[in-house]
Amino acid sequence: MRYWLFKTEPGCFSLNDLIFSPNATTPWDGVRNYQARNLMRSMKIGDLGFFYHSGKQPEIAALVEVVREAYPDHTAQNPQNRHFDPKATPEDPRWYMVDVKLVRCFEPPIPLSELRAQPELEGMELLKRGSRLSVQPVEEPAFRYIMTLADRT
Repeated sequence: MRYWLFKTEPGCFSLNDLIFSPNATTPWDGVRNYQARNLMRSMKIGDLGFFYHSGKQPEIAALVEVVREAYPDHTAQNPQNRHFDPKATPEDPRWYMVDVKLVRCFEPPIPLSELRAQPELEGMELLKRGSRLSVQPVEEPAFRYIMTLADRT
């Protein structure tokens, strides 16, 4: 099993949007970075990830599970979609997505400031200067430590 972090702007797709999705499951579409796309292509069913709100109040809000492995992102081929890519075709879709399902919400969410204060998380991709990937790996020790933070309450 591998561990991940999925970043989203709450104004674009929030935890409530996930909660109210059918079966609390959603495609993670719209990723337009090749490194993030390649990470999603390596995901397997059963992998776990953190649902991370970026923006004004950055925080890990929930735990999700990958329930469908990478498949072509249809939004890239829809000219009406804001994630449209004219170079994407059915023969060469370029962009992929996975489906994630809500496992549990973190109450309270874990703010970025708290993550930064943890020496155990030093070196975590999310905490590196200039790290902007919307999908990123999380090492198992960091994943387990963050879960202890989530289990405090």
